[in-house]
Amino acid sequence: MNLRIRRDSVSKSKNSKCRENVNSVKSKRYSDECVCDVVKRIVEVQDEVGGNGCSSGCDRSIHQLLSRGNQMGPANTTVPFILYCGGTCEPFIGSGVFQAPRGDNGSFFGCVETPIFRAKNFVKGSDCCVRLELLVPVTEECDPPECKMDTVSKVCPFFPADYPITDFQATGICITVDLKHFLAITCLDPITPIPANEFQPVADHDHKKY
Repeated sequence: MNLRIRRDSVSKSKNSKCRENVNSVKSKRYSDECVCDVVKRIVEVQDEVGGNGCSSGCDRSIHQLLSRGNQMGPANTTVPFILYCGGTCEPFIGSGVFQAPRGDNGSFFGCVETPIFRAKNFVKGSDCCVRLELLVPVTEECDPPECKMDTVSKVCPFFPADYPITDFQATGICITVDLKHFLAITCLDPITPIPANEFQPVADHDHKKY
């Protein structure tokens, strides 16, 4: 009974360390620091807008987040991203368990899975250990799509063509990861996710939905 949980491009930092050949064993430490630096910058700019040079990718997304959408304040609060595991280059799929009420005054435990994350903050005293919140892709009706894992991609099933994804739901479910274990990062356009207090899954026999 699992709840399976927009445009992207892999970013490379301007820092010379990020320009090293990440396919070389000798360059692994540089690619590690590249991912750490990008996520750290994302956290910094999200904090600047209160949401707690490449021409595309993460540099562009960071710039867009800093650019105010109007005179009243920033248009968005979050740079969502995908991480790619070192060694396999596979997208990292995060998962977490939640507890929610049922209609019979009881409760149930459910599971969410998603490749999309929001950086919350770094662990005190660490440059690469960061808390990530799971962001769930949802349709216009705020439902997560039915994922069919019958493709080579691990990300595309979360974005099915017949159920267009229009938003992201914050879950309040966080995981702590060591960014040194990731080889690359992909940033999506800045967003303001649906607040975590609106993450209200309900039991529905064979599956869960919001």
